[in-house]
Amino acid sequence: MNRPLATLLCLATLWSAPVLAQHNAPGEAAPDKQRAEQTAADYAAQGQAQLQARLAMPARNGKAKNLIIFIGDGMGVSTLTAGRIWEGQKAGRDGESNETAIDAMPYSAMVKTYSHDFQVADSAATATALVTGTKTRSGMLSVAPAALRGKCETAAGKDVPTLFEQAESAGKALGVISTARITHATPASTYAHSVDRNWESDGELPAGAACRDIARQLVEWPHARGLKLVLGGGRAAFMPSTQSDPEYADKKGTRKDGRDLVAEWKKKHPKGQYVWNASQFAALNPADSAPVFGLFEPSHMQFEADRAKDKAGEPSLVEMVELAVRKLGTSEQGYVLMVEGGRIDHAHHGGNAHRALDDTVALDAAIAKALELVNLDETLVLVTADHSHVFTIAGYPPRGNSIFGLASVTEDGEPITARDGKAYTTLGYANGPGAKVGEQRADPAQEDTEALNYLQQSLVPTSGETHGGEDVVVKAAGPQAQLFHGTIEQHSIYHIAKHILGL
Repeated sequence: MNRPLATLLCLATLWSAPVLAQHNAPGEAAPDKQRAEQTAADYAAQGQAQLQARLAMPARNGKAKNLIIFIGDGMGVSTLTAGRIWEGQKAGRDGESNETAIDAMPYSAMVKTYSHDFQVADSAATATALVTGTKTRSGMLSVAPAALRGKCETAAGKDVPTLFEQAESAGKALGVISTARITHATPASTYAHSVDRNWESDGELPAGAACRDIARQLVEWPHARGLKLVLGGGRAAFMPSTQSDPEYADKKGTRKDGRDLVAEWKKKHPKGQYVWNASQFAALNPADSAPVFGLFEPSHMQFEADRAKDKAGEPSLVEMVELAVRKLGTSEQGYVLMVEGGRIDHAHHGGNAHRALDDTVALDAAIAKALELVNLDETLVLVTADHSHVFTIAGYPPRGNSIFGLASVTEDGEPITARDGKAYTTLGYANGPGAKVGEQRADPAQEDTEALNYLQQSLVPTSGETHGGEDVVVKAAGPQAQLFHGTIEQHSIYHIAKHILGL
């Protein structure tokens, strides 16, 4: 690991360790009676440790050979905070003072997330801003805002070059990883140009449309060496509708044109390795220069909380990132890698904070692994979100209270109630499936709010929880990482990263 960052991570761990040994559940005594108190001297030492770590950080002013951009889909500030607490509590540490790998990154900026046409954007427009340096209309991928969503006839001449296309022209190796479908909005923005994010296979294209679907664009990518590493979900978009999935006999492909795009990829890359399960992934050799194409589910990969139950097995995000860094790191000209924790977003849409935070913790572990493997004198590492969610951390829960527990607990162990006489949880949503239409609010004190499948209550009843429009954070480490500060436009991340790469 790079020494200055290692110092910061070690100091963060040192000063987050001594607080809580256990956490109170609803109905238990307040945590102040259970934990060893930090003193004023402890807090002073913690602050001095963080000061000294920052003073020790070197100024890296050279160009970056490599870029890794981690995107937590929907990982807004409240998710970062709750994820930090859950990571600590899950490991038996004090959650509030826990320091994540994301926290330890030395530079940060606030990022505006509006799209060309919406105050609250979707993943397609925000990912486009990140990889092309321009805002576009929500629902469109790597095309200029002069095009119109879903109007194939407006697409001609509107493609905007992506950072990945430009990096390939400079001889860099490329990789894309996502726990969502690899044809989903964020990963697709790196290689596809589409006036509709939903055109993942030809089965979604309007009748008679001359545009190419997203899966086809991945396999037909015109740049000389193509994507060296692609790992994620989404097999169905690459398989004909007559072909059964190798893992689920009752599921078939979604392509209506009869094309087997996996077979076409293999033909295009005769030395390449296509994998679809955990054992095949484990057999891959990172020193092998051949490209890798991994599709581990017909649709999205499993949530981290459910991954161990997968029939054929799936690699973890940590494992995929380690393979990618080691494999792409053999490129003499360097590499550009995108890693998306895509299912944070999906769990939030479902009003399920537990899975969202489990996937946030998994992404943080992958970031820690990358920081352990790379040399920050030559690799720029960025961590950001495409947008936020209407996810809240509320009430006055005492320190050490379970992040999934009731919002307030009195000293005698009784929950503090709202005006309707019922308890409420720390975590909630402004809208989503946790609201009940025409029914009185349930009392969370009578429910298992710690359960994996528990849906946090929400204010407005919607079938799916929505994105939030507030700023998100970008964190940076590596060459010229100090350029990420203040409040910036989302599309400025592209321009800063491109400058640091010297493209």
